[in-house]
Amino acid sequence: MGEFYLVEAISSEEDLILDVEKIRKDMIELAGGKGANLGELVSFGVRVPPAFIITSKAFKYFLEYNNLVEKIKEILSSSSNSEEASENIKKLIRSAKMPEKLASMILQAYDELSNKFGKEILVAVRSSATAEDIEEASFAGQQDTYLNVSREELLDKVKEVWASLYNARAIEYRKSKGIDQLSVLIAVVVQKMVNSRSAGVMFTLNPVTGDERYIMIESNWGLGESVVGGKVTPDEILIEKSSLRIIEKKVSNKRIKIIYDRQLRKNVEVKLDEQEANTMSISDEEAIELARLAMKIEEHYKRPMDIEWAIDVDLKFPDNIFIVQARPETFWSVKKKKEERKEEEAISAVSGKVLVKGLPASPGVAYGKARIILDIKDPKAREFQKGDILITKMTDPDWVPLMKIASAIVTDEGGMTSHAAIVSRELGIPAVVGSREATKVISDGQLITVDGTRGIVYEGKVVSPSEISTEKQIMPAVQGISRDVLLALYPVTATKIYMNLGEPDAIDRYLDLPFDGIGLMRIEFIVSEWIRYHPLYLIKIGNPTLFIDKLAEGIAKVASAIYPRPVVVRFSDFKTNEYKKLIGGDEFEPFERNPMIGWRGVSRYISKEYEPAFRLEVRAIRKVREEMGLKNVWVMFPFVRTTWELEKAIKIMEDEGLRKSSDFKVWIMAEVPSVVVLADQFAKIVDGFSVGSNDLAQLTLGVDRDSELLARMGYYDERDPAVLQSIKRLIKIAHKYNKTVSICGQAPSVYPEVVEYLVRAGIDSISVNPDAVINVRRQVASIEQKIMLEKLNKK
Repeated sequence: MGEFYLVEAISSEEDLILDVEKIRKDMIELAGGKGANLGELVSFGVRVPPAFIITSKAFKYFLEYNNLVEKIKEILSSSSNSEEASENIKKLIRSAKMPEKLASMILQAYDELSNKFGKEILVAVRSSATAEDIEEASFAGQQDTYLNVSREELLDKVKEVWASLYNARAIEYRKSKGIDQLSVLIAVVVQKMVNSRSAGVMFTLNPVTGDERYIMIESNWGLGESVVGGKVTPDEILIEKSSLRIIEKKVSNKRIKIIYDRQLRKNVEVKLDEQEANTMSISDEEAIELARLAMKIEEHYKRPMDIEWAIDVDLKFPDNIFIVQARPETFWSVKKKKEERKEEEAISAVSGKVLVKGLPASPGVAYGKARIILDIKDPKAREFQKGDILITKMTDPDWVPLMKIASAIVTDEGGMTSHAAIVSRELGIPAVVGSREATKVISDGQLITVDGTRGIVYEGKVVSPSEISTEKQIMPAVQGISRDVLLALYPVTATKIYMNLGEPDAIDRYLDLPFDGIGLMRIEFIVSEWIRYHPLYLIKIGNPTLFIDKLAEGIAKVASAIYPRPVVVRFSDFKTNEYKKLIGGDEFEPFERNPMIGWRGVSRYISKEYEPAFRLEVRAIRKVREEMGLKNVWVMFPFVRTTWELEKAIKIMEDEGLRKSSDFKVWIMAEVPSVVVLADQFAKIVDGFSVGSNDLAQLTLGVDRDSELLARMGYYDERDPAVLQSIKRLIKIAHKYNKTVSICGQAPSVYPEVVEYLVRAGIDSISVNPDAVINVRRQVASIEQKIMLEKLNKK
């Protein structure tokens, strides 16, 4: 009886259904992200298609009416993976009864909307999750939207949208962000369909560079689904905010458009003829009007925005232009805040109490609140905030989500090639590893300063000599001297000095460094941060172009910035536990007890399970080289074990249209000792080798490189004679076949004696971390001069 009264009380509330004009931005819990943002747009005069919101309370009412909450909780806890949980929960919601009172209210709201137009209309039924489209959590595309819905279909489509709250990708995304699955509710936006001639998205910054002086508009014919879903390469217009002047226009070959077929009663893809495919889908006048609206929206929200828009074919300009939704832009906004925090501290020399010392694993200085977390499954991990400093015993790939938002990292254990050290350098955040007692000496919540350049952790806010950050040190600024002249001031070396790079956007900070090319471009950052989805999952849901386009975009950013210097792109080298963390990854990744020597590198590419995903990587490289004209991009195969697997992988690459040539080099990583042992055979297959000294040392010496115990005892050392002689042997054999040898491991960035050994052994290039480029170039120049003098003195 008590449950009956609860349901009746909920059903009697007025805010189960609300007109969009009554919604404001602070009503996210009720109207969801989309609904709240649409209501806010209406409040300051932005044109949006008329709509009403079925609020989150209506969804809650539906769940309680059908006693679904406990059943959903049970399915989530008992299912073996997200796909299984999703299917069972969605089936449960679809089959549950819509309360009669709620059904009546929804249809009445629809009739009132239709009456405004004097006829029965088609509507869009859009998801609006209560954690969606808010700062630092972009849930866009996680739930479903249904277009061109009639009155008779409306109630079923509302249930479909409710069910989509538990799409597998949505469950996985919330899991990756540490969000309680049952805390997120969903509202539904029911909105008059725009009869779209053209549609797309726009950003109030340049989404490629983050430059806030511009507005980028992406457009295609028909419905916006083709642009939002990544089904076409859209037309692009770049507009300068200050003058509302079109700076750049790019017409793309759009191939298809999506339209509503009235006979089939569904959206269909229509192939465009050559003329329409290559015609701009938006006029200059319309683009400028869209830019005006975008600036109005940005001014109101006081931050960069990501906006969906549509142009109605039945109306005249400017009444034909509608804003469909607007949400905060997340990627660049979060990045900017992180950079601003780094710049907050004034530079002055101040002494402070030293709490602990360790190895200086990643340069830079950060100040913030210490968070002691000993287990990634600890509830405290969910409370970890962006900008906090992570203090733990040791990290592994499971810790990466926390590491990405940390301002610095301090560990008790680990050495210079430990997971914490490598990932910190990849992310560009300060790190001190192997401190032995940081988790005991530092208190949770204590304000500390981490100096990753010197390996010291201070109490409180301290500006150490190292706080003139690595970035500032390595970016010379001399007025009146051009970059070319500045670079010419550095010594010329016969041994090429390359740079390692992971994050594409970091290239902007390092352009003034004296490097001859990128000797190792890791694509893992692009996959985990720009793409986020497992490639096989994208293939499964029919959107492989998202992977190709985003990967190509990241590689092209670096290659175009340093052209014509080479960029050696290493194909992906995630391990199974790292791939599993990507959205949809659970379905495709097995459990391995030791992923470090498991299914990684080339063994993945040639497997029937992963080969389709590897082909996407190859297509991205081909797109960069052929469509974008960046012929300075080469490739490198990681973790090569045998000649036969390498030959199979190269054959797959050739099947995709990429073949070795004078301007396209194929290298392999020399990490597994078998590559050194059979160097003469491998040299007949590839153009060059790049020594991965971290793994080569680990596998040559049989030492876990993350073992602090063995490291302290002196076992793990990249300077070990067995490792150095292996490299020397590889150089000698490779040169016999006129093949190149480089090194991209950690050793030359850390040990000056290794640099001298390599130069004397005749290595062709040395690729180091950005912070080591200047020192290593000077050191190599000095060594080369010393060698020449020694030879002269012998004569």
